[in-house]
Amino acid sequence: MSVDHVQEAESGGEEEAATTLAAATTVRYYSVAPGVRLNVRSGPGTSYDITRTLPEGAKVPIYCQTPGTSVSGYYGTSNIWDNISNGEFVSDAYVHTGSDGYVADRCS
Repeated sequence: MSVDHVQEAESGGEEEAATTLAAATTVRYYSVAPGVRLNVRSGPGTSYDITRTLPEGAKVPIYCQTPGTSVSGYYGTSNIWDNISNGEFVSDAYVHTGSDGYVADRCS
């Protein structure tokens, strides 16, 4: 991509670009429970396919959260699922958010 092309794309949507940048900078990363290899699922529940497994010591971004299957994990029991990427969810019961409730917007 050329610099000219980037400038053309940005000149028409400066407000949108600023909003997108602001949203991107507010995403926080949270630690997965110690000693846990966490399954990542294609939806907010244990009935969804496992898409990959996070290694011990992983940190995850939380873009939004949604209710789903209740899971008992390292940090208690929760029905909150964290969206960590497009189409990828992990149970909040294994993520150290410092809260028993929602710490991010609800997924739409």
